[in-house]
Amino acid sequence: MNAPATRDRPRTGSPLRGAGNDPLRRVLPLLEIRPGKVAAAIALGVLTLGCAIGLAAAAAWLVARASQMPPVLTLSVAVVSVRAFGIGRGVLRYCERLASHDVALRGMAALRANLYARLAADDRPVTVRRGELLARIGQDVDDVGDVVVRALVPAGVAVVTSLGSVVLLGVLLPAAGAALAVCLVLAGIVTPWLAARAAARTEVRGAAARGEVTALALELLEQSAQLRVAGRFGARLRDLDAADARLSAVSDDGARTSGLAAGLGALAQGLAVLASLAFGIPAALAGTLSPEALTVVVLTPLAVFEATAGLPAAAVQLHRSRAAAGRLVALLPADPGAGGSRTEVGTDASGAPADHDDDRRLLVLDDVAAGWPGADGLPRAAVAGVSLALEPGSVVALAGPSGVGKTTLLMTAARLVPPVAGAVGGRSGAGLFVAEDGHLFDTTVLENLRVARGDVTPEEARAALDAVGLGAWLAALPRGLETVVGTDAAAVSGGERRRLLVARALLAPARVLLVDEPAEHLDGDTADALVRAVAAHARATDRAVLLATHRLSPLAVADEVLFLGRGAGGGVPGPADVVARGRHEDLLASDPAYGWAAAQER
Repeated sequence: MNAPATRDRPRTGSPLRGAGNDPLRRVLPLLEIRPGKVAAAIALGVLTLGCAIGLAAAAAWLVARASQMPPVLTLSVAVVSVRAFGIGRGVLRYCERLASHDVALRGMAALRANLYARLAADDRPVTVRRGELLARIGQDVDDVGDVVVRALVPAGVAVVTSLGSVVLLGVLLPAAGAALAVCLVLAGIVTPWLAARAAARTEVRGAAARGEVTALALELLEQSAQLRVAGRFGARLRDLDAADARLSAVSDDGARTSGLAAGLGALAQGLAVLASLAFGIPAALAGTLSPEALTVVVLTPLAVFEATAGLPAAAVQLHRSRAAAGRLVALLPADPGAGGSRTEVGTDASGAPADHDDDRRLLVLDDVAAGWPGADGLPRAAVAGVSLALEPGSVVALAGPSGVGKTTLLMTAARLVPPVAGAVGGRSGAGLFVAEDGHLFDTTVLENLRVARGDVTPEEARAALDAVGLGAWLAALPRGLETVVGTDAAAVSGGERRRLLVARALLAPARVLLVDEPAEHLDGDTADALVRAVAAHARATDRAVLLATHRLSPLAVADEVLFLGRGAGGGVPGPADVVARGRHEDLLASDPAYGWAAAQER
């Protein structure tokens, strides 16, 4: 099994559209939100802001009336009202937070449970790096859940309280009510629109940057020893710093528009107060508006705009939640009739479908170049010009020295990374990538094997372990299949770990196995036997195997060997390519480099 650990829907059309709907609308039912609880949270929010507005209005009336030195009893109702509104505001705010966060947190828990259940029931191959998976299951689920607390509830509260405030001022002074309505439109519609535009520009880049930061951090945490031995730890640490800088730059890009939106909100509030003064003073001088009512008309807008202050953030949250929902939708099985099948014919470097006539081909590489982004973010090919086809029961080997690009090519064939050029296609969709550093969990041997397929029986598990040469090892374990392997398989050797991963892959339902360096950590005879076991499994089950190896001795079992190396480029750095291909016996006889490499293994 591979370090990437979940599934991504084939991208035939936009992955955000689902069955032609907004992805957020598709994901919201998975939150299992009860409309009554959302309505209760909105009602508590309206009461909270109602207390704030009532406090401002009552306090304004009380100050103006008290300046006229009336009998104290005439102020008693206003005094009590100010106290009631002040206490009610705090208590109701606390209740609103409890209600809205209860909805959000329960929704996030339900969304994760539903997401896990659907992923477990989906038999498609894995295509997402574990770091990216953590970003989706973690931050993206949180972002979708936050749409209730940070978008829906604030928007509902703002609409109700704004309408009520306009009516209140309109009763006292119609012109002031109209002016307040215009200013609320500026603060409640224009500023959120500007904030949403800023979010639209930054959210996609921000999500990609967050996923990259998570993936690199996870790689450094889990593979620090290997990276140090290879001398690449410092380089990967610099990559993490660069990714974090890109994430910060994305946040800075959106800050300017967000700042403009906040400034417009303050401007709208100031304009509402000035308009109330402009309309209220002449009315008070004319005797149509009492001095007490004038203070209410002028000071109430200061509290009203508390309702719209959170709308720019709500608009940003809505956009962020929609983008997060789109990424979660990409993990889920496609809906019937969603506009794309669950298997992919293939895509070229531009994303266009690649057509292949032979329906028996489970995996096809058509002039593929595979590589990774360079320091400038542009893709750099490590290996290029690779074409091959895997049919049921076929075994093809990618051979060559370490560092030539075999693993990168396997990951491209598995659609874990996009091809730099060429097309990846076939009937099976992405293959199951069996990485050298696949994860083993701190649980029993049987449960580790059931990661591939949840209904694996003890008999099937024993047969798979026998096939990879672990029968004697299993018999020697104190509790057999119920033996716990320890944290990250600390209780097993490197060779045993490697064969456990291959046994797990043999139990998976994938039609294509992409096996990276099966001979790693094994002696020659054991490594050769493992390769022969994988090939025999492919032919017995009508599956296909593409394996990458630097060991050539067991490749007589392969139908074809592609020998990768650097062509005659005069020492100029460039991508590797296929320098020889054919059956193992033919290459031994016809290709000196291949024959020399094989001879070194004796």
